[in-house]
Amino acid sequence: MSRILVIDDEEDVRLALQRRLEREGHEGHEVSLAGTTAEGEAALADSEEVFDVVITDMSMEDGESGVRMLKAAIQRDVFTEVIILTAYGNVRNAVTCMQLGAYDYVEKNIPDVDVYELLMLKISRALEQRRLILKQ
Repeated sequence: MSRILVIDDEEDVRLALQRRLEREGHEGHEVSLAGTTAEGEAALADSEEVFDVVITDMSMEDGESGVRMLKAAIQRDVFTEVIILTAYGNVRNAVTCMQLGAYDYVEKNIPDVDVYELLMLKISRALEQRRLILKQ
C-alpha cells in the first residue's frame, strides 16, 4: 500500500485528488490530506510511517509554502517523492524545486490537459522510482 500526502489550500483540489487516487489506486493508496503548510508539516512529523509521495501546492500561505513542504518531506525521508503543484508556474520556481529534490513540478491550469490524469501518471512513475531506489 502506498502512502500519499496531499497538501493544498483549495479543498476542491484536495478532495478531487483523494477521490481519484482512491478510485484508481490499483495497489491501494492510503491518502492523507492537509490544507495548510502547518498541517502538512504536522502530518509528516506525526506519522509513524513515512509517505511515499507528497503532493503539495506551491503557494498556500505565501509563495514559499511548497518549498517549505518539499524541504520538510525530504528531511523526514530523503526518498519521499515530492510533486509540486502550482496555479502560477514559472521557470525560476520550477528550477529551484527540482534543484531541491522535487520529483516533478506541475501547473494546475494547462490548456487542453486533464491535470488530474497527468498527476495520476506522475504519481505512478514516482511510486515506481521510489520502489526501485529502495530495492537497491
